[in-house]
Parts: sequence; C-alpha cells; structure tokens
Amino acid sequence: MMNNESPAPPATGAITPLQQMVASCSGAILTSLFVTPLDVVKIRLQAQKNPFPKGKCFVYCNGLMDHICICENGNSKAWYKAPGHFSGTLDAFVNIVRREGIRSLWSGLPPTLVMAVPATVIYFTCYDQLCAALRVRMGEYAQMAPLLAGATARVGSVTVISPLELIRTKLQSQKQSYRELTQCIRSAVAKEGWLSLWRGLGPTLLRDVPFSAMYWYNYEMGKSWLCGLSNITEPTLTITFVSGAVSGSIASIVTLPFDVVKTRKQVELGELQAKNLPGQASSTFYVMCRIVAENGFRGLFAGFLPRVIKVAPACAIMISSYEFGKAFFRKHNKERTHGPLQTNP
Repeated sequence: MMNNESPAPPATGAITPLQQMVASCSGAILTSLFVTPLDVVKIRLQAQKNPFPKGKCFVYCNGLMDHICICENGNSKAWYKAPGHFSGTLDAFVNIVRREGIRSLWSGLPPTLVMAVPATVIYFTCYDQLCAALRVRMGEYAQMAPLLAGATARVGSVTVISPLELIRTKLQSQKQSYRELTQCIRSAVAKEGWLSLWRGLGPTLLRDVPFSAMYWYNYEMGKSWLCGLSNITEPTLTITFVSGAVSGSIASIVTLPFDVVKTRKQVELGELQAKNLPGQASSTFYVMCRIVAENGFRGLFAGFLPRVIKVAPACAIMISSYEFGKAFFRKHNKERTHGPLQTNP
C-alpha cells in the first residue's frame, strides 16, 4: 500500500539509492580520468618554475576534490620531480606522454580516489534524496529545493571526509605506521579535543557550501529551461552537459575568493603538519586580509581562468555521466517491472 501513495518525484525517478550510488561512482571515476591530466601538467609546470623543496605542499585536484600533497623527504623520483623542460601546456602534454608513457598523466591519482570517490557518492546520493523529499514538503517554494539540498549535502560529505583527509596528509608527510598514527591522533585529541580532527574545515565549507547551493539551483533551472526550449520532458546528454558546465562556471567565479583563501590555508596547514609543528594556521579572515594587503582585491581573484577551465568540464562530465547512469537504471527498472514490450509505441 505504501508504494501506491504517490509517484516518485522527477528529481530522483524510480531508482534506488544504491543505483544512485553506482551512477555517481561511475561518474566520479570518469571525471577524474578526464580532469586529472590537466592538473598533473599544471603541477609539473609549477615544479619546473619553482622546484618543490622538502616539506613543501602543493594542491592536487582530480576533478572531484582538492588534496594537499607534501613533497616527500629526499624522494627525487617522485612523479612531480621528474626531469623535463616544457615550453607550455601542450608541449608538456606531448613530452610527458612521449618520455614517460601515457599512464604518467594520471600520476598520483589512485591514493586520492580512495577519498574522492566515496565523498562524491555521499554528496550526489544525499543531494538527490534530500531534493526529492524537500520538493514534496516545500510546496510552492519547491524550486528552491535544489539550493537547500545542495548546501546540506555538501556540509554532510565535507564533514565526513575532512578527518580522513587530515589523516591522509599526516600519513604522507610523516611516514608513520598505522599504530604510530593512531597514537598521534589520540594525543592530538587529548590536547586539543575532537574538533582538532576537523581543522581546516571552515574555509572548505566557506567555499564548497555556497558553490553547491548555486551550482544545483542554476543547474536545475538551466536544465528545465533548455528542456522547455527543446519541447522535451527528459533532458538529453547535451542539455545536462551544457547545464553542468554553465552552472559550474558561474558558481566557480562567484566563490573564487573563498577558493584562493582555502588553498592558502590548506597549504599553510599542510606545511605545519609536514614539519610536525603544533601551531595553528592563520584564521580565514587574517589570510583574506593578508592577500588583499599583498596583492590588492585582485589577489582574491587570482587564478580566475585556470579555475573556470578546470571546474566547468569537471562539472559537465560529472553531472552528464551521473544523469546518464540514472536514466539507464530508470529504463532498466521500467523494463523489469513492465517488460521490454512497454517501450514500443
């Protein structure tokens, strides 16, 4: 009797949470495979200009999450220290593939996927479930459901993953065994409390929550508008791709100052951990003031073009592959329930 209460909301469709997880997982892997080479080339060009010394941190992005990587002690064979002189991005792509093989474009990817894929699965599945529930309850304000669901889902996924990312950075920087790491975490918790595991969470939320709220709201509005323009009810792959790219670009531009501050704080915190120093990283407000004092307000919008170039395709690939996966499962479930003959006109 419960199943006949009301039809499933269009945001979720007639698919299960497990199927949503599979769709988001495949989308996450596909996105990282497409976007990671861009970041690997960027890091190699950075290392060529300013070689990374021992304990230096840099941000590695696999298209799903930003990760802090710490230059390993005396490791001259690390992928980011590989020799080579590149005149530009295209030259770097060609020469890395020619000298080191095509697999080197995905250097450093597997360890980051251990956290990035579960974080993406939690985020997308929670968003869909929340959005469907909120649309039913919000009545005439249902169009605002994506905004609220996007922000809430992001808070949940970032809060779950943040301590794991902190542990990953400690493991990488200090080469500790899991037993030593457990003792280190216990002593940190004893001295500074459980909140020490979420150090650096504030700047991440400051960037990611507004980004997610704007992204999902603009994506759903853009998708509906393009469907209306094309006179169709279900979005095509092109519509989801374009909607994802445009909404991702808008959200990345608006939240760019928070991204600049978050990156600066992440690097600062990572270097403190690498040197095993107990000191606190600067506050978000202090970092923002320091950037303005050093570079003016333009400093808060540093890296505008690279961020848009990275975020737009990542959002487009992720959402279009996720929607494609959901459409596949919807069709599969319909055929299982009604039989393949149901699809014939």
